Amino acid sequence: MQSLWMLFASFMFAVMGVCVKLASEAFSTSEIVMYRGVVGVIVLAAIIKSQGGSFRTTMPLAHLWRCVIGVVSLWLWYYSIGELPLATAMTLNYLSPIWIAVWLFALGWWHAKGDIQWPLMLAVMMSFVGVILLLQPAFHANQLTPALVALCSSVLTAMAYMQVRKLGLAGEPESRVVFYFAVTNIVAGLLGNIVLAGGKPVTWHPIDSWHGALLLLGIGVCATSAQVAMTRAYRLGQTLVVANLQYTGIVFSSIWGVLVFGDVFSAMSWAGIAIILASGMAATFYNTRNTERGKAIDKADPISSEV
Repeated sequence: MQSLWMLFASFMFAVMGVCVKLASEAFSTSEIVMYRGVVGVIVLAAIIKSQGGSFRTTMPLAHLWRCVIGVVSLWLWYYSIGELPLATAMTLNYLSPIWIAVWLFALGWWHAKGDIQWPLMLAVMMSFVGVILLLQPAFHANQLTPALVALCSSVLTAMAYMQVRKLGLAGEPESRVVFYFAVTNIVAGLLGNIVLAGGKPVTWHPIDSWHGALLLLGIGVCATSAQVAMTRAYRLGQTLVVANLQYTGIVFSSIWGVLVFGDVFSAMSWAGIAIILASGMAATFYNTRNTERGKAIDKADPISSEV
């Protein structure tokens, strides 16, 4: 079931990416982050109340850390989507599973004396090979800065995902985790727009069309539902398997590129899609067959041992 949650999250993130790309023509990055937070707070507050949940948490500092690194990563990612081709920005951001794999490799090697899940590591690496074949990102000189920004976003995204898993393992419900993140989006969007004004009058672009309003609403709804699904996937699943399945977001983004933007893919690109899907299924199959989860996974997963 955790695999299906991650697949749904990846699909919704891909839809969100399309909306962000279109909305960036009329709104600033800070405004998009803020409006995403507004929609998220409204939806999640309604869900929490309807389920009889509570906004109180026993882990405020853990939530704060997740929100800070998450919102900075989000802001950088949205900026790169606006400045780079959508496929390139998505490729760089989806480096985050590689950073997770490197982290688990280093910690697993240190604590378990070489007891590493090499099949999962190989699946993650093959997924990235598929991403390269699919998108074949190339940067011009004037795209270097946003490309580095997207790379930094992927590192912070990996850190945020690890913290999401820690909160999930500690028993925090998905809706509460994402609710506090949405609140941080509002604060970060407001402050970001004020700071970037540099002492000049703060500019807020009006929502004067149904097109703009629907794009902002779509960003908020897609992002919120994807965040909830992703949080549940990381709470229920095994870190590297869930991280590997994120690559399907590239496949979904490519399909949207064909349908919305008229993108054309070569045979090499379709081969990349096949590699991504195959490695994702292989990782899921390996995790399902690996019934002795206790010793190997606990030793190789520093998050579960920490909690």
